[in-house]
Amino acid sequence: AQQGRVREKVYGKQKIYFAAQEQLPAASDAELRGLDGEIATRSAQLQALQQSCRHMEAELKDLNSSMTTPEMAKEIEALRKDCAGYTEKLERIKSATNHVTPEEKEKVCREQQLYRREWRRRKRMATELLDAILEGYPKSKKQFFEEVGIETDEDHGVVLPAAV
Repeated sequence: AQQGRVREKVYGKQKIYFAAQEQLPAASDAELRGLDGEIATRSAQLQALQQSCRHMEAELKDLNSSMTTPEMAKEIEALRKDCAGYTEKLERIKSATNHVTPEEKEKVCREQQLYRREWRRRKRMATELLDAILEGYPKSKKQFFEEVGIETDEDHGVVLPAAV
């Protein structure tokens, strides 16, 4: 700094040293344009390398997350065992002699419709009767149900089956 090659600036307790630029030769416009061109070229190269790096990192991530050959072999073997088990189960079902005939199925469906219709009718009658009682009852519906001991379908999560 005393010889003039390096300059010194004091900021409170800190001192900063930097090269004295007065001694450096001034660059011509042609040199500056050449340096700007080189900067642009290097920036383009940097962008291309960063893009290539991102692409390679994505490919590496895909490869790391995919299964290895031994893992795939184990998976294929497990799937083959499952397939064989399902095939065997299908054969047992096909060879079973206790098939339900269409007449039996139709009979069961008719009975289910009859019971569902009756359930719906009885539920409606009970609801109408309870609503009539609750018109003159001073407390809430919930309190009435608790006092009398009525349990509803909704209390137990029961839903009327849909029509088939």
